This record gives sequence, C-alpha cells and structure tokens, in this order.
Amino acid sequence: MPNSRNNLMKTTFILFGAALFMGGLTSCGKTQTAQTLVADAEQLQQKGDLKAAIIQLKNALQKNPDDAKARYLLGVMYVKTEDHKSAENELRRALKLGMSPAVVVPDLGKTLLAEGRFQSVLDETKQISGEKASAEISSLRGNAYLALGKTKEARESFEQALKNKPGHPDALIGMAKYSLTEKNIEDATRFSEQAVSQNPQDTDAWLFKGDLLRAQGKTEQALAAYDQVLKIQPGNKSANINKAFLEIAAGKFDAAKANIDVVRKAAPNSLIVFYSQALLDFSQGKPAAALDSLQQVLRTAPEHMPSILLAGAVQYSLGSMPQAEQYLKKYLGVNPGNLYARKLLASTLMKDHQTQDALDVLSPALTDKQQDGQLFALAGELYMQAGDYTKATDYFTKASALAPKSAQLHSALGLSKLALGENDRAVAEMEAAVELDTKSPKASVFLVMTHLRLKEYDKALNAAKTMEKEQPDNPLACNLKGAAYIGMKDFVNARASFEKALSIRPAYYPAVMNLVQLDLQEKKPEAAKKRLEAILEKDKKNVEIMTALAQLALSQGQIKEATAWLENASKENPDALKPAMVLAAHYLRIGDKQKALTLAKKLEGSNPSSAEVLDILAQAQFASGDKTRALETYTRLAALKPDSAQAQFRIAAIHMAMQNQTEALNALKKALVIQPDFLDAQLALATLVGSQGNHDQALEIAKQIQKKNGKSPVGYELEGNLLMTQKKPDLAANAYERAFTIGKTGPLMMKLHASLTQAGKGKEADVRLTQWLKDHPGDITTRMYRAGIYLANKENKAAIDQYQTVLQQNPNYVPALNNLAWLYQQEKDSRALEYAKKADQLAPNNPAILDTLGWIMVEQGDTTHGLPNLQKASTLAPEAADIRYHFVLALVKSGDKAKARKELEQLLASGKTFSQIAEAKALLKQL
Repeated sequence: MPNSRNNLMKTTFILFGAALFMGGLTSCGKTQTAQTLVADAEQLQQKGDLKAAIIQLKNALQKNPDDAKARYLLGVMYVKTEDHKSAENELRRALKLGMSPAVVVPDLGKTLLAEGRFQSVLDETKQISGEKASAEISSLRGNAYLALGKTKEARESFEQALKNKPGHPDALIGMAKYSLTEKNIEDATRFSEQAVSQNPQDTDAWLFKGDLLRAQGKTEQALAAYDQVLKIQPGNKSANINKAFLEIAAGKFDAAKANIDVVRKAAPNSLIVFYSQALLDFSQGKPAAALDSLQQVLRTAPEHMPSILLAGAVQYSLGSMPQAEQYLKKYLGVNPGNLYARKLLASTLMKDHQTQDALDVLSPALTDKQQDGQLFALAGELYMQAGDYTKATDYFTKASALAPKSAQLHSALGLSKLALGENDRAVAEMEAAVELDTKSPKASVFLVMTHLRLKEYDKALNAAKTMEKEQPDNPLACNLKGAAYIGMKDFVNARASFEKALSIRPAYYPAVMNLVQLDLQEKKPEAAKKRLEAILEKDKKNVEIMTALAQLALSQGQIKEATAWLENASKENPDALKPAMVLAAHYLRIGDKQKALTLAKKLEGSNPSSAEVLDILAQAQFASGDKTRALETYTRLAALKPDSAQAQFRIAAIHMAMQNQTEALNALKKALVIQPDFLDAQLALATLVGSQGNHDQALEIAKQIQKKNGKSPVGYELEGNLLMTQKKPDLAANAYERAFTIGKTGPLMMKLHASLTQAGKGKEADVRLTQWLKDHPGDITTRMYRAGIYLANKENKAAIDQYQTVLQQNPNYVPALNNLAWLYQQEKDSRALEYAKKADQLAPNNPAILDTLGWIMVEQGDTTHGLPNLQKASTLAPEAADIRYHFVLALVKSGDKAKARKELEQLLASGKTFSQIAEAKALLKQL
C-alpha cells in the first residue's frame, strides 16, 4: 500500500522487517538404524525436503536420544523452517552432548537473532578460544549490534567477518544494511551486488537484492532477483511471498495467487499465507474474505502492524467505521508518519460524521511541503462537511492545481462554490468536469445533481439525457432522469425511467427504492414489499433491503414483522456493526428493553471504544431504569469525546431524570461552551431555568434563538411552551401563531389548538383544527390528538369516527386499534375483542394493549384468559396504577379475594393517584 515515507525509509522498513511468519514442514519417512536415518536426513536436506528430513531425525533420536549429531542436525532443520524455539532447544542439547561449539554456536546465534534476542546473541556468540575467528559469528554479532542501534560496532563486526572470509554473503548483506542506516543507497547496492556475484547460489543474497530493488520501486528487477532465488530453491517461501506482493500491486492477481499457493501447500497454517491472502482478497474487492484471513493473523500476532493497517482498510471498506477507527489509531500510534494511514483514518472519521476529529487527524499533514492532491481533496471534503465552505474551496483549488485535468476535483470545487452561493461558477465547474471525463459518470452526476438542487428540473433532465446517450448501459442515468421527472411532478415518466434502470440492472438499489416510494405514494404497499423481496431473493444478506422492509412494515404498524427483518439483517451480517445498532435502536423504540440492553452489552464487549455503541448502551440502561449506570456510560462517552457537546447534553438529560437539576444545568452549560449554537442544549436550558422560576432568562434564550434562526419556528415555539408553563395561554397562542406562520406543521397546530382552548377560544381552536385535518387528511398524529380530545370528553362516537378514519389509511396502526377496541367495549360493540386481539398480535408485550385486551375479556366474562393478560400488563408496567387496579378487579371477579386485597393494599400504599381511586378505597373496605 502507498505511504508517505521516502524510498529510503521504505527500504529500511523492508530490510529490517524480518519475513513475516514462515511455518514449518512435516512429512513421513522410513525407519531404519539411527545412523542410516541420520544419513537419510542429510540427503533429504540436500534435496530441500526439510519436512521429511525432520521426521527422519526424530526417528533416529527415538532410537538414540543422546545422538549429538542428530540433535544438531534437527536444530539446523528447525532454524531453516523458522521453528526457532525448537531449534534453540535442540542446539543447546547438542552442546551438552559434546557437539563442538564452533559448529553449533553460529546456528544457535541465528535462531536467537530471528527471535529478536539481540543481546543474547552478543552474550553467547563470542569468538571461541582455540578456534579460528569465525566469519559466521562476526556476521551474527554485526546484525545484533545493528538491531540494537550500535552501528559503529556493527560495521566493525562485518568488516572483521570479511577479513576472515572475503566475500562472505552474510557480512556483505550486513554491510549493505549498515549503509542503509547511513542513508547511502549506492554503497548498499554495491555490497548487495558483491553478495550475489561472489555467492551466486546463496538464496539470502538474492533475496536481499530483491528486497532492496523492491523498496526502490524497481519492480521488474526485483522480480528477476526473486526468480533467481526460486531457480536455486523452488519452494522458497520469502521469494514466493515477495513476488506475490509485487504481483498484487501490479494487479496480476492470478500470478500472485499461484505464488501464495506454493507456500500454502508447504505450510498451510503459516501466518504469512493468511496475511498475503488477505492482501490479495482486499485488492480484488473481497473485504469480507480478507477479514477472515486477517483474524487468523491477529489472533496469533496482535501487534503485527501491516495486518493492523490492512484490517483498518478492510473494516473501512466494509462500512464498519468504529472498528476501522480502532485499528488505524493503533497503527498511527506506532507509525505517525504514514500518510496513507492518516488519510484513511480521516476518511473513516468523516464517514462516521466525526468531522472535527477527522480534521484534527489530518491537520498535521496539511503543510506547505505536502504536494498531495488526494490529501488536499480530503481536507476540502472535511471542511465541506464542517460547513466551512471558504476553506473547502481553498483546498479543492489547491488539489485542482496539482491535478488540473481531474474531473473529480472540478466537481468537488463546483460543490463548494454551490455551497457558497456562487451558482453560476458552480455549474461552470461541473460542466468543466463533464468535458474532462465523458466516460465516467461521476462528473455528469454532479452536474445533474447541481441542477436538481437549484430546482432547474428542465436542465437536470437534459443533462441526464445527455449522460444516457453517452452511457446507455448505465442505470444511474435513468435513475437521475426519474429524479428530474419527479421534480417536474411527472410521475408516469419518472416510473418509466426507474423501470428502465432496472431493465439494465435488475438489482439496482436506488431505482428499486425510488419505485418503492412511488408505490407507497400511490397507496400500494404490497407492490413495494414484493419489489424489495424480489431483490432479497437474489441477495439474501442485503442489509439495506432488509432494513427497508422493516421500515415498510413499521409504516404499516407491523412491529413483529419489522423486528423479524431487522433481527435477520443482524444475523446474516454478524460482523457488521450497523445492522446490530439499528436492531438495538428498534428494540428500544418498541419497548423491548431487555433485548436492547443485552444486545448493547454484547456490542460494547467487541467495541469498547465506540462512541456510537456507548450511546446506545446508555439509552438501553436508562430505558431499563438503571439511571446510575446510564450516567456512568455517558460519562465514559464524554471522556472518550471531550469535545462532544452531544455527550454533555446526554449527561444533562440523565441528571434531569434523576432530579439533579444543578448537575443538569452544569452539563448543559458545558455543552454550550463547546458548541454555543447547539439548539437542543439551548432549548433544554431554557426549559430547565424556566421550571426553576427564571422566566426572564428562559425567555431571553428563546429570543436569542429567534434572532439567530429567524426563518425557523423553533424559537417562537419555545416561547409558547414557556408561556404555557406560566399559565399564560393567550400570550402562548400568539407565540405559537408566529411559529405556525413560519412552519405549518401538525405538532404546532396541536399546540396552537391547546393554547387557544385554554385561553377561552375553544370554538376558534376547533374550527382551525377541523380545517387542518380537512386540508391534511393523512396527518395521523394530529387526527389521533383530535380523537384523544373526544375520548377525554367522553364523546365516544366522535372519537370512534376519528379512529376509524385513521385505520382506513393505516389498518395496522396499533394505537388506533387499541383505543378503538376500548371505545367499542364502552359502547357494547361486539367488535371490541377483535380489535384488541389484532392490536396484541401486532404489538405483543405492550402493557397498555394487554390491559385493554384483558379487561375486555374479563368484562365479557372470560376471566380465565383475561386475568393472565392483566397480570402480565401489571408486571410490565408496575407504575401504571390504572392497569394494576384492573388486575385487582379481575382477581375479585375470579374469586381470589385474598390476593386482590393484597394487591390493592400495595397499590393504595404506593400513593399513586388514578381515575378510580375513590372506588378502590371503597372496594378495600369490602374485601
């Protein structure tokens, strides 16, 4: 992968990073006498069959465990197969059995060096008295000195080795490595050439030459050097793997696979095989397969930096941003100068909407010395996301200057100009991008999107048609045509365009979703569902489709079905965080607190540093009633993200729930110090100080919001809310009126209706509410509000009419089904039980629905089935006094007066008030 280091740095990294991990070999052979077996092993070694040689030596040692030569040879075999621990054991035993130190010590030094025990190499490889100075030992000591940073001693050791044995390959390679530490590529190359010319059959010399050339970007020459290694030793792992790396970089994937397979055949569990396979899969666009291989590596070698970097890239491509962030931060902690990793981490944070964090990561690289167009383009994107369009334009301009013929950069520059309001300039940049790149759809897309954003639908349609002519096999052009037609309200042609996109590519997701939206707009939810299921048949793990099916089910009130879709999405993609997060949020939304908490805890275990996971965990803890743990989790989140105003806002919300108003106030102030214009925190602060009686301060905050957000109704709505708490409905109505004038919405209509009603203008309020529902018949929320008013006023028939209207639009809308069942029971309508059962099927374990169903059953004389439902409702909602009283009455009707009395005593002792409390007290006297 590319990085920002110069060639010399890359050279040093390659040469000093020992071959990743080479596995050993095993085989089988004949058994004879110990001497014969040893002789066989030596012959097998000469042929390069180390696996069989090891087996023969083990067989020999079974016959004679004290055979010093067999021990020594076995140790040598282990050195060659890189089983260093076993090698050390065998070589030390050979020494104890009397094997000459002059023979054994060089091999022992090699295994200690390979294990990174550099001081041990120096301690145990001193020249042996009475023996001629050994070039092998001097070379080992030179490599140990070099690894310890003692370059002077290293050079002296290598020179001594060459004095003792001119042309010694290890010493020449050592001198080349020493030259690299002195930043002398020429000398390094000279020593490397000497090593191969004077030792043409030495594989280590050729390997070093290949690595040196590879680090300098001389790919063909490096491949030739590795080929020379393979001529001498066809199964050489390092040569095969290094060739594979070069072939992957060149896009020669079949050749790379062949080289990897050679090593895999000899050492199927070798970690270098897993790593190289991961790199190959990732380069071929198979991130999931790459991740499987990387997990094999990181389980055994969790600190292996190349695998950590690759894991970050893989997780990024899989869309798992929290995991990518963890890997890339770990890598940059060790290699802060790697520009590739820095850009990738910034991109990861940007995708996770951590804009400021991404800018913080990228800023050290944004120096005048850098001339990296991609870096400047990324900075431009980040500043666009941050809303700083001036800086974004500056960086896009820098990037474009480095690559003036880049259509992508002209498009990005156009977008930044568009954000600055320079519409003509924006379109000009987009058109320039299209002229530069007529083959790629990206520039054309941005041009069409720009016209769509400017609501220039005719121009958008013309640009899309031009794109379609140039790229007739691209479904995107048809999809954009459809978008332009939608803007023109031409839904027939829009549908035809989307259908044409699907005729080009049947599983084209954007066109499918656009047709789904048209189906829903035309009140054809079943057609929308069939479209989505047809795609899922072809791609059974598609998270987006399953999520869309869940949303469709929710829109129809089919909670059970929606849950099943989301659970399946998470089950089919167990390593992906997003579907699990969506499922946890869904559990919370439907009130399945325990499942939400269990899933959130599981996610925390695998993503302990994910802000997103901590947020959902805290929500689940809070929903489960564990406010203390929720506060602890949000505090952890704030420590993880000290610049997050949102985290402080969450802490404030928990403190409010715990009645810690002082702490809530402090947290809100912290949030506003971090982000002064944080609207949610401003609204919460105003509400809090207003509740404390600081009405002037609260209203001042509302005025500030109105001043800064003049085109938003929020400030006026807040003013109305504050005045309502002060029992000033007439003034509140005026504020709501101003808010409603800016943004006419159902929620504001409801607030306006309530304030007018309390101000004594009930008739005017009802007229306006009725007119709103006439003009907005699909506003279910406001219609439910209207029905609720009728219900509260015991205008049962009027309420029934409203709920029936809701169900005509959405037959599975659970709240309407539940309330209608209750009203039918009050009106002695036989349909009551039918509606209650349907509501329970759609939303099982909902205490309000169980209460309705159970009470209807009891009132209709079916205590056997009604009582368990009421007991379950009471257990699920112990704080709901009305539900608990229904359970008491059901116990009385069932004849269990003792239990009824106990439950009633507990209910009345709780101090909770409810509509039938007087009746309950009278009942207690009778029991």
